[in-house]
Amino acid sequence: MSDITNDNEGVTSIFGGKAKAASNGQRRALGDITNAVQGTETNGIQGLASKANSWFQQPTSYGPTVIMPSTRQAPVINSNDERDYMRRDSDDIDARDAANPLLCSEYVNEMYDIFRQSEVESQLNPNYMSTQPYINDRMRTILVDWLIEVHLKFKMVPETLYLTVNIIDRYLAQKQVRRSKLQLVGVSALLAASKYEEIYPPELRDLVYITDRAYNKQEILTMENDIVNTLCWNMTVPTVHSFLCRFLKAAHADRTMVQLACYVAERTLQEQSMIKYLPSTVAACAVYIARTSLKRHPWSPTLVQYTKLDEPNLSECLSDIKSFIKDPEASQQQAVARKYANSRFGAVSKMPIVL
Repeated sequence: MSDITNDNEGVTSIFGGKAKAASNGQRRALGDITNAVQGTETNGIQGLASKANSWFQQPTSYGPTVIMPSTRQAPVINSNDERDYMRRDSDDIDARDAANPLLCSEYVNEMYDIFRQSEVESQLNPNYMSTQPYINDRMRTILVDWLIEVHLKFKMVPETLYLTVNIIDRYLAQKQVRRSKLQLVGVSALLAASKYEEIYPPELRDLVYITDRAYNKQEILTMENDIVNTLCWNMTVPTVHSFLCRFLKAAHADRTMVQLACYVAERTLQEQSMIKYLPSTVAACAVYIARTSLKRHPWSPTLVQYTKLDEPNLSECLSDIKSFIKDPEASQQQAVARKYANSRFGAVSKMPIVL
């Protein structure tokens, strides 16, 4: 990242710094890294860093199912039915899971009360980038875009991506970082998050490879140690994904609604401006946009009960999301749009977004 000179430079200069050509080895980088159960047949993965001055190729079509859809869909409501719909009592979304101890239905509401308290206590200063003399918002956007590609190639769970971005922002809010080290912060944050969330975190040699050997193993480990110490080893934080799972359940989401809401939520990760909103608000807006775009009633008594938010509470955040979600092709960073353009994710990024 040492070649970044201004905001208008292309992505090819962002990760082209001191990278070296990848050496030939017996095992192609990322070639057999997966979180699938050992013994399961998987397709080989093309390396993300085949050339120091080239951008990443189209993401592959695989990926984890983020949230299992409900069997009950949110109803399509016309204007004549709106008043009756909003007068309905809210649903008990945990009643059908009472016999499943893995879903913690007896105390899940208390868990989310704690999450809401924690998200307020851990909220970052949205203007923290002004304290960084060497990096800016655009560099952060490009870094997150690259990490989304890496996350997809490694077949990591969604929680890892959201935690990675959260770790990066919390670290940058406390430590000044030179532009040549920003990618190192990103890959080290990914390593820390994957150790927290994944069954099989990536190997160091693969992380070295995807940076085109811009950093060695010891540099990654040293940065990881500095990150976790700076954050006082606090890895348990509520992210947008934490609330999105719960809110989609309250929305009685089908698969398409889940995929569309996840697309919107991941797209917000790239935007520095979204840090000023609480994760629960961003998650609620993602559900709102998904419901509206699928011609469902945008909100319901059940969503009011479980999100603790009503439509007026979402208006400002929705307005900011509208500024970048309506035209996916307007952004130079296309990792999220390409990912969700694939049929495995319902090709939802190609769908018209209604706000």
